Amino acid sequence: MINITLPDGSVREFQEGVTGIEIAASISEGLARNVLAAKVNGQVWDLTRPITQDAAVQLLTWNDDEGKSTYWHSSAHLLAEALEALYPDVKFGIGPPIENGFYYDIDLGDRTLSQEEFPAIEQKMLELARQKSEFIRREVSKDEAVAYFTQKGDKYKLDLLEGLQDGTITFYSQGNFVDLCRGPHIPNTGFIKAAKLMNVAGAYWRGDEKSKQLTRVYAITFPKQKDLTEYLERLEEAKRRDHRKLGKEMELFAFSEKVGMGLPLWLPKGTMLRERLENFMRKAQMKAGYQPVVTPHIGSKELYVTSGHYEKYGADSFQPIKTPNENEEFFLKPMNCPHHCEIYKTRPRSYKELPVRLAEFGTVYRYEQSGELHGLTRVRGFTQDDAHIFCRPDQVKEEFTKVIDLVLYVFKALGFENYTAQISLRDPENKAKYIGSDDLWEKAESAIIEAATEKGLPTVTELGEAAFYGPKLDFMVKDALGRKWQLGTIQVDYNLPERFQLEYIGADNEKHRPVMIHRAPFGSLERFVAVLIEHCAGNFPLWLSPDQIAILPISEKYHDYAQKVFAQLQDQDIRGYIDSRDEKIGRKIRDAEVGKVPYMIIVGEKEQENEIISVRKHGFGDMGSLRVDAFVDNFREVLAEMLN
Repeated sequence: MINITLPDGSVREFQEGVTGIEIAASISEGLARNVLAAKVNGQVWDLTRPITQDAAVQLLTWNDDEGKSTYWHSSAHLLAEALEALYPDVKFGIGPPIENGFYYDIDLGDRTLSQEEFPAIEQKMLELARQKSEFIRREVSKDEAVAYFTQKGDKYKLDLLEGLQDGTITFYSQGNFVDLCRGPHIPNTGFIKAAKLMNVAGAYWRGDEKSKQLTRVYAITFPKQKDLTEYLERLEEAKRRDHRKLGKEMELFAFSEKVGMGLPLWLPKGTMLRERLENFMRKAQMKAGYQPVVTPHIGSKELYVTSGHYEKYGADSFQPIKTPNENEEFFLKPMNCPHHCEIYKTRPRSYKELPVRLAEFGTVYRYEQSGELHGLTRVRGFTQDDAHIFCRPDQVKEEFTKVIDLVLYVFKALGFENYTAQISLRDPENKAKYIGSDDLWEKAESAIIEAATEKGLPTVTELGEAAFYGPKLDFMVKDALGRKWQLGTIQVDYNLPERFQLEYIGADNEKHRPVMIHRAPFGSLERFVAVLIEHCAGNFPLWLSPDQIAILPISEKYHDYAQKVFAQLQDQDIRGYIDSRDEKIGRKIRDAEVGKVPYMIIVGEKEQENEIISVRKHGFGDMGSLRVDAFVDNFREVLAEMLN
């Protein structure tokens, strides 16, 4: 008999060789119908694979990320089976699951796959799925695998086999299709009830531009047609919320080929939005004891050699800046932290003055391939709300707790309510790849776990995901469409203090090395603004909106009254503009709605005579007529509710 430990901590006894599906059946018939794979001692297995020793087992369903990944991996095999049935000469590359669905790289020879062919492929996939063919795992020798794919004429699989050794090769088959694959897979194709091919793209084999360009077919599947319908609706909503589209409509930012790809230009309204985010953070940081600093946009090569960034970014980043002095080389700043280390070193430090918290909205530059650039989410120049805390080892937990408070304050003020904190720890089986003593690592990891627990954060723990220089806490936010984004990170660093020989004098009058904590609640302003635009569909919180009000006079003869109202509102620090164009009031309202202006104030004869204003709220409509002071009171109440 063997002991199986379930996620709730309970231990059950089973016969040696028990499978995941048998464990599921022993719990409930419903679970057995829905389980897709089993996670055994941290590794995902097929449900039919025997478990021969004591193990921790988690049964994965569609509700688990790893369950979805297994489902979509199996769906890629189903897509390949359908393609082979329809195009017998097709050759296959790789077909992995991705965040949403999966793809398969295929070679159709001289054929080009068009979108008109998608419905026939989808129909074939569902036809094959209904056969409920089992996914069967079989270990094969390298000679057998080479012989099979040689006879089949699949050169890409033969290429993959070159890097594999005997004892590591497995085939998976379902129906009439056989693939080279490590697995795991769902029990059978019958779980796949809805399929949609999304698009095709070109992809060089193994990413090598000298190799043949294959056709990458992207697709997605679901266990219910309803799920697919909802997913497609979310995609349409995502198009409507696309920050590139809304950013242009709201006149927030632009790009120029002459300025350079991946280098955003912030327009006046976007700049005002940025400045408000910066001022919001500066105010919070000042309260939390941060000191503002400013560093140059460039640094000498030696700075980045010392920090290690030259080794990491040098070859694949912006190239050195030369000067008339042939012995000088500078680089565009890829990170702010080396400069902050040098600021820390400007004078001797005592244990009594730690922690030292240095904060900067620092612009950094990293080269990205042109094909990887995407609006504000992937750029070549971006500004980080960067801060570095230099503290004693016994202060790490307290500082982590304070940074968590700051991150949560940001999320609350901006309407991000659905988030998870990922605790990234070192790999206990491979400690050699990390710098710093076991004692320091254990203290830092314990401090992070305790801080997250005390704050009641929803957390997941990932072993082996720590940076080589220290553990970290990443905040994964779900937006209004259910998409995950990493916003905000806190990292412990033992590396840079060592590289820069940072010191403080301890209570024992000896020199000690401080611990460095990196933190950036926004991450980068560019990416944060992009995510925020799409999360709220451009309907920014009132305190952040570039224009809080638009005053819309019905005709020119009410412009003076509009100016009077505008002056009263400006005196109350309410931002906006007067739309004095010679347009009908309906057009002015529509344009203000498109611009996502929170309040539209309409003034005409009735308003002027009675010294009132007529108010419309974006997305809600008419709020009736008010005196200006009553509107201001209502406005202030809404603001206070958002920020408290």
